[in-house]
Amino acid sequence: MPEVRVTVRPRWAFRLPGGAPDGVLRRRGGVLERLIHVDGEPVVVRVAQTAADEVLFGARAGDRDTATDAIDRMRFALGVDDDLRAFHDRFRRDPLIGPSVRRRPWLRVIRRPDPFEALAWAITEQLIDFPRAVEIQRRIVYRLGRRCTATGLRDLPDAATLAGTAPALLQSLDLSAGRSLALRRAAREVAAGRADLRAPDHERAWARLRAIPGIGRWTIEMLALHGQGRVDQVPAGDLNLIKLVGRLQTGSPHARATEEEVRAFFAPYDGWGGLAAAHAVRAARDSAYMPWPGRNSSVSARPASGGFSTSRLRAIQLP
Repeated sequence: MPEVRVTVRPRWAFRLPGGAPDGVLRRRGGVLERLIHVDGEPVVVRVAQTAADEVLFGARAGDRDTATDAIDRMRFALGVDDDLRAFHDRFRRDPLIGPSVRRRPWLRVIRRPDPFEALAWAITEQLIDFPRAVEIQRRIVYRLGRRCTATGLRDLPDAATLAGTAPALLQSLDLSAGRSLALRRAAREVAAGRADLRAPDHERAWARLRAIPGIGRWTIEMLALHGQGRVDQVPAGDLNLIKLVGRLQTGSPHARATEEEVRAFFAPYDGWGGLAAAHAVRAARDSAYMPWPGRNSSVSARPASGGFSTSRLRAIQLP
């Protein structure tokens, strides 16, 4: 089987991430491994980063085109070709996310090689805590996923497999009845080609999926951000963002913002809302000191649109 190797010099600061909690992306030492299926053919892709900051991709498949396609999908998933200079130059002095932007210039939104993976996992994560969702995802991969016997790597089940899976089986893996039906219906739309997640017109597929009961705006935002490379989309239902924006807007450590308030808060980061939100969460975790726009303060909680009107800071107790 021919092996394809590609060396990439990132256009912006880059660090190889760790493995994925669902178990499909594995890191051993300095090498990432992932089983990817291209038109049903399994391909194992390995990625490493050199001391010279070059990123090495290797894949072996039945033909060179398939191996190259698998490498291209991993390049997309890791964001190694993304040039974040415009984002860094624009927001490195932002009062809210600036400290994280300067500290983590390499930070990217990790994506999925196949957008259907992002959609399926977003459905499993609805309305439950993340650790429980990860356990469900690992059960789905183990029970219904595809496996490479030579490496032990596993891949998610494809849309056709989930479209033909009985909801009762998904429920036996701890997925609720409503989400089991939503996952199967979404898989049917994708498998039949009625919702083309790779088409340039993302909104057309989104509208088709939103018609399915149980699939709301947050699920589509997760698909867009983690499956289609839309860094302008903010997953406004994320609990970390709901807590953070609530505290910034009211000054209360117990406040919770609505999803619409979260979207409005990150709207000034036009075109970069999803990446800005990732930096905002990390900036909040870095320090207990955050802008406090409380009743007795003149701080304006719109950092990207002109900064805070005062430099007075108060401590917010962050988890």
